[in-house]
Amino acid sequence: MDSVVAVAEALVVVEQEEVGEMTFIQNTSTETPRTELITVLGPTASGKTSFATQLADRLGGEILSADSRQVYRGMDIGTGKDLTDYAINGHQIPHYLIDIRDAGDKYTLFNYQQDFHIAYADILSRGKTPILCGGTGLYIEAVLKGYHLPDVPENKALRIDMESKSLQELTEILSNYKSLHNSTDVDTKKRAIRAIEIADFQSKEPLTSQNYDPIKSVIIGIDIHRDLRRKKITDRLKKRLEEGMIEEVENLLSKGVLADDLIYYGLEYKYVTQYVIGQISFSEMFSQLEIAIHQFAKRQMTWFRGMERRGFKIHWLDYNLSTDKKIEQTLELI
Repeated sequence: MDSVVAVAEALVVVEQEEVGEMTFIQNTSTETPRTELITVLGPTASGKTSFATQLADRLGGEILSADSRQVYRGMDIGTGKDLTDYAINGHQIPHYLIDIRDAGDKYTLFNYQQDFHIAYADILSRGKTPILCGGTGLYIEAVLKGYHLPDVPENKALRIDMESKSLQELTEILSNYKSLHNSTDVDTKKRAIRAIEIADFQSKEPLTSQNYDPIKSVIIGIDIHRDLRRKKITDRLKKRLEEGMIEEVENLLSKGVLADDLIYYGLEYKYVTQYVIGQISFSEMFSQLEIAIHQFAKRQMTWFRGMERRGFKIHWLDYNLSTDKKIEQTLELI
């Protein structure tokens, strides 16, 4: 019988992933996983998207994004969509799970797994090679392992009732439902309220979950040295600010996206929004955001190393290799 398990690595969940979705039912199927998938992963600024699109061009493949924030329309510069990377040799590489939700929406791991499998099945049905590419390790692991995710709907009445309570009060309420082994459940009021929402639903209703088989995939990781990664992150942050990241946030706010929602998405949107609404200075925004992105990249690598401990074989390719050499080594593996 399937049993509910807790992921120990939840403590390193990236800022933009909703912790409420971290409880899932592990697939214990004995079926042999399918093999029709290549996965390209790596930390931010590792060049994984550029490599994945070049690989797709060589194989006649199509890209499935595994990025928890690139699903949002209008959040382009801050999420690093780099859509120009998808134009190779004069033609567009088909890509999916980008720009599928409005900014301000809450997009969960449950939603992602549904959307992934719809696009994945479509790619396979046309005889193309699907390539999963991204840095959100939780999303990657969920689809490769075939986790059974509970569908817990929003409870607006509960949220309104909980909103007036302090974080300490919310923590106490949540502790009445479960043992608080996961500190990220209560690191912000929004996360605590979502955790209470899930716990309350589970106490009253039988869980319904999605059932997907595991997918066997050749997993390619782009291995970039920490010092080079840090330099690229800083250089890229400066470039994004020059390209209009502040104006992008201002535009989202002018269209009615709530500041709290942008802050909830974390990283660029958190700190730039705080700057735009006058909570911090430009220099504070830059320095705090730079540190946060470095920490984020470290957490990504922690997750990927955790995946290896959990049985995934990741074939790491040196970032400094030429694209042709990376493709050559990948073709040898598949």
